[in-house]
Amino acid sequence: MKLKLFDAHTHVHFRTYDADRDEVLHRALSAGIGMVNVGTDKKTSAEAVALAEKYDGCWATVGLHPIHTSTSFHDEDEGADAPEAEFDHEYYLSLAKHPKVVAIGECGFDYFHSPDKERQKGAFLAQIRLAYEVKKPLMLHCRSAGSILSGVEGPNAYRDMIDVLKAESLKLKAGTPGITHFFSGTVEEAKELLELGFYFTFGGAITLPKKPGGADFEALVKMMPLDRILCETDAPYVAPMKYRGRRNEPLYVEEVIKKLAEFRGVTVGEMERITLENTRKILNLRGY
Repeated sequence: MKLKLFDAHTHVHFRTYDADRDEVLHRALSAGIGMVNVGTDKKTSAEAVALAEKYDGCWATVGLHPIHTSTSFHDEDEGADAPEAEFDHEYYLSLAKHPKVVAIGECGFDYFHSPDKERQKGAFLAQIRLAYEVKKPLMLHCRSAGSILSGVEGPNAYRDMIDVLKAESLKLKAGTPGITHFFSGTVEEAKELLELGFYFTFGGAITLPKKPGGADFEALVKMMPLDRILCETDAPYVAPMKYRGRRNEPLYVEEVIKKLAEFRGVTVGEMERITLENTRKILNLRGY
């Protein structure tokens, strides 16, 4: 499959697509849009791998989302299993060895849905070590106790995540650090993650009006080195402004590309090329 652009973080394997998954995938793949379907627990990680096996142009990540380390939040659209109090290294290792698994996670901290910092930290450290073992990058998730879109303040999950990553920096430097998905922190925090070698995905949130006190996505995109920028949808969540109120899907990553190009003053075609090359590099997509 010849790729035109890439959705670096999506969830078409989630339950919400059970009725029309093939149609959703066909719309994206026929437009030349490749994608990574991101695992959030044992069940969804296995489903992401199965989808990657079935479709050319699909890849997978495997990992344990921080909200699934304890009973905190249940999303009917996701279809995840019961919480996993302990990270099952052998189970995830067996999946991680699959050639179409390109990253470990999504993993990190989520204080918006769960206050259990220590259990989240334990699972995060386990996934950093797994990524080092299989020499694949991390797919990071980070959400503070306030709302990403409303700008409500709360405990800073980014600070805690960065502190863990700095403490584990020797493992990160020995492999490929990874991707910070849906980054909504500060410019200063972005600089620290850049220094650690991370790439950044931007999604539909950058097309929405800026909330007072919320993340300044335009400033973040403008300060970011072009060779560290990726695009995503995080479908089925946070559809771009053009499709606001609808279930998101990988095809809509085209709207994200348009906004990234606008922020950086380049053509849409140039931004497609840049983000695709960056994705090929960080996820080691040879031949695509």
